[in-house]
Amino acid sequence: MRTRSMRLPFVLAALTLPALAQTLATAPPASVGFSPERLERISSAVDTAIRDGRISGAVTLVARKGRIAWLKAQGAMDKEAGTPMRPDAIFRICSMSKPITSAAVMMLYEEGKFLLSDPVSKYLPEFKDPKTLGPGGPIHANAEITIRQLLTHTSGLTYHWNSVLGQKYRDGGVAHGLLQYDGTIADSVKALAAQPLLFKPGEKFEYSLSVDVLGRLVEVVSGKSLDEFFRTRIFEPLGMKDTHFYVPEQKVARLATAYTYYDGKGLQRFPEKPIVEGPFEYSADYPYRGPKKLYAGGAGLSSTAPDYARFCQMMLNGGKFEDKRLLSRKSVELMTHDQLGRISPDTGFGLGFGVDGVKAPLTELGTPGQYGWGGFFYTLFFIDPKEEMFGIFMGQLHPTGGLTLDRMFESLAYQAIEN
Repeated sequence: MRTRSMRLPFVLAALTLPALAQTLATAPPASVGFSPERLERISSAVDTAIRDGRISGAVTLVARKGRIAWLKAQGAMDKEAGTPMRPDAIFRICSMSKPITSAAVMMLYEEGKFLLSDPVSKYLPEFKDPKTLGPGGPIHANAEITIRQLLTHTSGLTYHWNSVLGQKYRDGGVAHGLLQYDGTIADSVKALAAQPLLFKPGEKFEYSLSVDVLGRLVEVVSGKSLDEFFRTRIFEPLGMKDTHFYVPEQKVARLATAYTYYDGKGLQRFPEKPIVEGPFEYSADYPYRGPKKLYAGGAGLSSTAPDYARFCQMMLNGGKFEDKRLLSRKSVELMTHDQLGRISPDTGFGLGFGVDGVKAPLTELGTPGQYGWGGFFYTLFFIDPKEEMFGIFMGQLHPTGGLTLDRMFESLAYQAIEN
């Protein structure tokens, strides 16, 4: 059995790559209150999933008190080619784009560009006088969608997989960000505004394309494309050099391969053609192939674990990273507290982040009030202000076949806390 002193170099070995020089500072796990032996359980769980043929590979990262205590790449970035996973591998983070877009919205809010209670039609007139579905067809909603409702997914919008409106979205030329689209976010949002709402704004929580609308709002209010706003106002200040809507050609080799897992078929490389599930169609090559004109604020980004760690640390710091302040502490407080109230008795959601343990007891290890989100291709992050920690899990798998490795990673990070 290896001692703690023998295990520590193994944990930090993945941090010595030159490509990761721009990441957060590292620290021995024990110096920030983690048990090195217990952190190794993350490695064992990922190894088991790889050995069982449930996932090709993953990158896991755990940080506490401003230092990375664990960063490890395991398995293969491309199983068929035999390419090992690397800590700076690029992943399709999909809905982990949403918190970044929400932060951009709040940055503009802090500049006095709008109020959260403003109707979005004040800036995007195509949303004026929205309609909902009625027994005989669309009827006036008699309510305007507010910016706050877009941030909390209570706008009445939905996604393509919705059985009621999904086909209308597809037929109407609405994009979702996980498939090539020959148009801009402005084109897609205008097409979305032409569709009826699922319900009257503010009535309930429905995970949706609301954040894509917010991405377009950022463009209109700032006078910059969403890509440019992210780059100049968020990515460059935070040092997120590997986060892009479209992965540059010289970095495509670092994009982890996406896989599917179906019962009876096992782990398979994502097909060359898009997968069609009813009105929902999605691909894996959208980050580097196609028109590359759509900046989907709700799903379009690709990133690395070290890059996303910088965003997480900024949020954990109350809006500041090193000497750069992106958000005020009060905005971060608002964003990371439940905003749904009685609208959703079971779901806690702030402004761009899911919030756990505030509506019902936690079902796994964690801290009430921790916040985070996940992505379509099997990525996840959580941030815990009380424990001063965050964790990031990066895989590339969909469908997952019910694999719970991402959630297990979260629990294993928590069980490693010693003080």
